[in-house]
Amino acid sequence: MEATAKFNENAIFTEEMKARVPSWPPVYPEIAEQLKEVYLKGKWSFNGEAEQAFSKEFADLHTAEHGIFMANGTVTLECALAALGVGHGDEVIVPALTWMATAMAVRYLGAIPVFVDIEPYTLCLDPDKIEQAITSKTKAIIPVHIYGSMADMEKIMAIAKKRGLAVIEDCAHAHGGVWAGKGVGSVGDVGSFSFQESKSLSSGEGGICLTNDSDLAEKLFRLKHIGYNAGSGQGKAASGPAEGLLCHNYRGTEFQAVVLSGSVKRLKEQTKLRDKNAGIIREILADAPGVEVQARGRLANLQGYYALTLIIDPDKLNGVSLDAFQDALSKEGLSAGKTYGPVYDHMLWNVSKDEYRKEDCAVADDICANRALCFAQNWLLVDEESAKAIGKAIKKVAFSFA
Repeated sequence: MEATAKFNENAIFTEEMKARVPSWPPVYPEIAEQLKEVYLKGKWSFNGEAEQAFSKEFADLHTAEHGIFMANGTVTLECALAALGVGHGDEVIVPALTWMATAMAVRYLGAIPVFVDIEPYTLCLDPDKIEQAITSKTKAIIPVHIYGSMADMEKIMAIAKKRGLAVIEDCAHAHGGVWAGKGVGSVGDVGSFSFQESKSLSSGEGGICLTNDSDLAEKLFRLKHIGYNAGSGQGKAASGPAEGLLCHNYRGTEFQAVVLSGSVKRLKEQTKLRDKNAGIIREILADAPGVEVQARGRLANLQGYYALTLIIDPDKLNGVSLDAFQDALSKEGLSAGKTYGPVYDHMLWNVSKDEYRKEDCAVADDICANRALCFAQNWLLVDEESAKAIGKAIKKVAFSFA
């Protein structure tokens, strides 16, 4: 018999508090004026001034030497793989839990995604499961900093160095995060970010690759800019791309860059606020039965958040189902959704089984089906009173099932 919640008290997280949760994406009037200026200027693309300025600002914030701006966070992954020489028949290790673009970018190059299990508390790629998945065909690893944690880059980079593998950090969820003193995206060979509308830095669509390698930066620029070298004006390429480097038009626009330039100035403070409020909620839940917040990255100095993710233990909550726990949260005024689910089970993953490989991913399967719920990142941009109320409401729900 399914567990049911045993409470009828008034909600702790009130409607007035719910109204304090900011809408997303944010709208800043001064950026609207800057967009108007770009529109009237008539220079909307082709590595414009705003694109160059934002690319440098974002790279500097994440302690990287180079930023290469692109159309979205899927083509950034595709270009990163191509720049690192991944091609047809190569294998690339990816976590079982991520948005499917991580694995789809591998397939776009004719390479084989190899799904590896996640850690039960960070929900990121489990370093202890990587070695057994490596074969003679393995070319790269894509750790994903998922929801509100960071993959263990220290351990992953050690494995990559030992086995001669490239590392691409998928940072679509981790804008502004700092790992052991370095900005996320600057630890691996290439860092890939998305600026899609729900992300903690957004321009509707958009993406960027970060790297500290000048040769990789040049390849990445050519790959997204139909072969042009960096610094060339339209129709004035100084040199062509290397033979075999298949280049695309994956350019972003000045409009996206203007939105991002105006927003990135607020990113550090917003990231600190999200991290602080997640810490408040985590502390309140420390003695709650059967529920905890996803663990921060092991060496995270500042944890970026795309979501506040709860991990429940049904065995400590009388066998409660994920749906029942989610419904009880909603009765407390809290809106939480489920994870993406494992990539290979996603409705939109239509890749045939001979085009990918799956290791034993029991942790990811269990977490996604039975144990994880996510609050969108804007729920962490509230005042301290509201953050405490969120924690107390979750705790109340946990005790109601215990």
